[in-house]
Formats: sequence, C-alpha cells, structure tokens
Amino acid sequence: MIHKILIAIDDSAHAEHAAEYGFDIARKFGAEVGLVNIVEPAMMPQMTTNTDPIMGMPSLGVGINEMELLDLQKTNSENIVDRTINKFAGDMRVTHFTEYGSTADGIVSCCKEFNADLIVIGTHSRTGIDRLLMGSVAEHVVRHSPVPVLVVPLKEG
Repeated sequence: MIHKILIAIDDSAHAEHAAEYGFDIARKFGAEVGLVNIVEPAMMPQMTTNTDPIMGMPSLGVGINEMELLDLQKTNSENIVDRTINKFAGDMRVTHFTEYGSTADGIVSCCKEFNADLIVIGTHSRTGIDRLLMGSVAEHVVRHSPVPVLVVPLKEG
C-alpha cells in the first residue's frame, strides 16, 4: 500500500509534469506527499584580490559572496516548492524538504527521512554523450532507492 509519496522537483517542465503525476497518484491512494528540492553547491570563481573585510570570504565583483549565493539558492528552492504546492496540492497537506548537496543522494536520503513508499521523479531524457557527461539523477535514484521509483518522462513535441 502506498501511504507516503516523495516527489522530487526542480525548476523544469519535466519536474512539473512529474509533480502533477505524483499528486494525482497521492489523491487516488489518499497518500501523504513530500516534496524535495535539492540545492546543489554553486561553483564560485576563485578570487584573490577582493575579500569581504567582515566575513573574510571572497566576493564577486558584483558584491555577491558565497553566503549571499546560498541564500539566493535557498530562496529559489522555496519558491519552486511553494509554486508546486500552490499549483497541485489543493487542500492536501504537504511536507517539504530542501536538501543541500548531490541531487540523487539527497532524494534517496529524503525518502528515508520521510519514510516514503514511492518516489516520483521526472526525467530529462538525456541520451548519448550528454547522459555520459551529465549523469542521470533518475537512474542513480532508481539504483539506490529503498522503495519503488516512478520515473515520469515528459513527451516533447
């Protein structure tokens, strides 16, 4: 029986389609929904001459340091979660997670924390060299998840 569904989301049409699918399944089973958005660490260019005098952290020429960038990423993540809840949840109660680090590992970790019975994730349908270079989050989740994973493709065209 499916009691808890974890839906992995990002800011893509693929994730939005998967979220819609996941919420529909949750309604049919009367299941709780957990949403997870992963914030991957942003790469900051190395700065040698411009350092914030208070924090001692390198800063960009536009005045953004690593902490400000992390805050921007966190705000963006919260906006993605809020948008998804507003669009698909209706009156459903939703637990949401914002994790930091590797996307695939974060999804599997949240699955365990939420005690999910099913993970729903969209796929970007990468193939060939792009998949080799970029990896596949969905594939990693499928291989490492302790519960079934529903991979929802988005038909383009």
